[in-house]
Amino acid sequence: MDITLLKTFLEVAATGSFVSASERLYVTQSAVSLRIQRLEDTLGKPMFTRSKAGAELTNAGREFERYALSIIRVWEEARQQVAIPEGFTRSLTIGAQYSLWPRLGFRWIDALRQDFPDLNIRAELGMPDRLTRFLIEGIMHVGLLYMPQLRPGLMAEQILEEELVMVASWPNPTMEISDRYVFIDWGPEFVGAHALALPELTNPGLTFSLGAMAAEYIVNRQAAAYLPARYVKRYLDAGQLHLVPDAPRFPYPVWAVWREDLDPALRNGAALALQTVATAAEADGDAVIEKLRDISEDGEVDILGLTEDT
Repeated sequence: MDITLLKTFLEVAATGSFVSASERLYVTQSAVSLRIQRLEDTLGKPMFTRSKAGAELTNAGREFERYALSIIRVWEEARQQVAIPEGFTRSLTIGAQYSLWPRLGFRWIDALRQDFPDLNIRAELGMPDRLTRFLIEGIMHVGLLYMPQLRPGLMAEQILEEELVMVASWPNPTMEISDRYVFIDWGPEFVGAHALALPELTNPGLTFSLGAMAAEYIVNRQAAAYLPARYVKRYLDAGQLHLVPDAPRFPYPVWAVWREDLDPALRNGAALALQTVATAAEADGDAVIEKLRDISEDGEVDILGLTEDT
């Protein structure tokens, strides 16, 4: 069985659309259609009911889905086991969004290498959709995400309460920054809260969907934006960025999403190491929030979008 056909089948099943599947797989819609047709020809039954609304699994498709997941999982396990270098006995693949690698994911790898010298580690980078697909297919064992998408065979646990704070690259900034503000899209909840609390800054003419990567842009220009407190602490300590007094904060939980079939002993050990690292990262964020309180009026820091009536 061609693994590519199975992965394409699962992507169409997950999105309910040949178009969306093609976008996620970075192939043309016709390529997706051809793959599904080949799979259906091999199995002798249609897997999807096509319509203008999208693609819905048939009874045969729903029955085949669990087998497709099992085949891909076994294939990935075999591929990873064969690829383990000499001197290592176990393997763990970790994925994370860009913003969650610095000061969290990288430190987790440091802890794992110290605690498990026999562990072969592979790291992946991606947006939530890509990381979730890797988790489903067994390419990854655990992922660090802001907004997890729960699917069968996956389990999620919150490990950190991230705080997004407004920072600027010049000393003594104030909330009068509309001409230098950069909007960073941190997801629908942030966008909604931002529009409610800071309507004058919601459409500044420059929007990034780059997460914490935008910090490099902010630091090297006269600009301001919302960035993770944990991430910007080193810039604050170095005087490269400055907190904006009275700017509301935005709580943004970080989740670890695990494959349920991961070896329990490895999972428990890795989770313990992650929690230790997350606790330290949260302490960095707490220190930044405390500093923001010190420079804000009445020593209070409001939550973005949260009103007294909320």
